[in-house]
Amino acid sequence: MSRDICVHTWPCSYYLELEKRWIPGKLSLTPLSLKFMTDKTGEILVNFPLSSIIEIKKEASHFIFSSVTILEKDHVKHWFSSLQPSRNVVFSIIEHFWRELLLSQPGAAVEGSSSPATKGKELTCLMACSQKRLEDTTRVLHHQGEQLDSVARGLDKMESDLGVADRLLTELESPSWWPFSSRLWKVPSETKPSAGASVASSKAFGKEGIVIRIPAVISQRTESRVKPGKFTVLVSGLEIHDSDSLLMHRFEREHVDDIKVHTPYEVSIRQRFIGKPDIAYRLISAKMPEVIPVLEVQFSKKIELLEDACMFGSTAAASPAEKGYSVFLAGQIPAGGSHHGDQSPDFLSPPAW
Repeated sequence: MSRDICVHTWPCSYYLELEKRWIPGKLSLTPLSLKFMTDKTGEILVNFPLSSIIEIKKEASHFIFSSVTILEKDHVKHWFSSLQPSRNVVFSIIEHFWRELLLSQPGAAVEGSSSPATKGKELTCLMACSQKRLEDTTRVLHHQGEQLDSVARGLDKMESDLGVADRLLTELESPSWWPFSSRLWKVPSETKPSAGASVASSKAFGKEGIVIRIPAVISQRTESRVKPGKFTVLVSGLEIHDSDSLLMHRFEREHVDDIKVHTPYEVSIRQRFIGKPDIAYRLISAKMPEVIPVLEVQFSKKIELLEDACMFGSTAAASPAEKGYSVFLAGQIPAGGSHHGDQSPDFLSPPAW
């Protein structure tokens, strides 16, 4: 996938130090860089990689106007003000992509420096990468365990159904008025499968299969208020948590009405209601390209790629997350069969017998 895709654009003003004045224009963010283009001439005044950023802060110019300042490695400071829809929104999204870039690409973060502090950052990034690989391995093993549990639940349900069928057949063979009916001897044995089924169902409700979890910037209804948090894709639905890991909302899989992919890094999820407002969330994340293929499999009939995201579906190469997820799906596709994009696998249903 091209790294020049624009994640977001905000109207704002940039302080030109040479002319001592503010220039109106637009600030554009890509996964690897940040640039400012003037409205009047279309000239690009600022264009620098995110890896060169040392610090991002919220400040006030002349103690009045709220601004976002960005400090580069060569100690060049950039001032952006009159940010729309708000300073907090722009700051949160830029900071998110900058932080994720430092964690995912340690080479870009430590390039050209060999100080002890920089070496510490490099080791921290390597530890973060190792932790991510361990989490991916654990996730795949967990999925395999979930599939075995699903097979076991299917066998328990089949056994329970066979018990019910056997009881009905016995009642048909022995009428209720027949004094030597065998139902009296079968009553204790009939209660055993139902007890086993209840135990199996209680175990099923106590587990949640996490497919993938990523950090994200979350907004609801209005784009002027955002907060950092986490977006989790489960086998049975979707969950959105805040930065303190408190659950903001859970979408059950069957309750999700539509998912719109605005860009490879931005999606919106909606649940419709009659007689009250819909529940809708908008999520932006640097890790969203890893999640979109998963959403396309689980919600193939409800997901929509908008114009800016169409290039993602046609030019994106298989990412490591997709490959890891394909391992999980391997147990779902029969040998010699094919998995079409419009057929969503039912992860919790028992296998066909």
